[in-house]
Amino acid sequence: MKYLCLVYLDEQRLDELPDEDCVVYDTAIRSSGHCLASEALQSVHTATTVRVRSGKVSVTDGPFAETKEQLAGFYMIEAKNIDEAIHIAAGSPPARVGSIEVRPIRPIREIVASGDALRNANPEDC
Repeated sequence: MKYLCLVYLDEQRLDELPDEDCVVYDTAIRSSGHCLASEALQSVHTATTVRVRSGKVSVTDGPFAETKEQLAGFYMIEAKNIDEAIHIAAGSPPARVGSIEVRPIRPIREIVASGDALRNANPEDC
């Protein structure tokens, strides 16, 4: 099962987290086959928030909400279950100074495709 591990931390604590530690961890989970994708994000000050309301696009500088910890990066991992995903996330260096939110991926492409397959197999039943 796929899980997204969202890395949150106070940007003022970034200097406590050597980039080298993160790269070593990333290399290890990629080598183990658990990491599907990962990236660190630039500062929250570079963020732009986009909203569409009543057909109108609104663009705002900065993140959606003011919080003590900001989204700093992510790991997309493959794990047997939530317990294994938590174990993998706990090994992440940012977990030492921030937090890692672990969320299962909702496979909407597969869900839609299976629904289309069912409708195409029995169009009268839909």
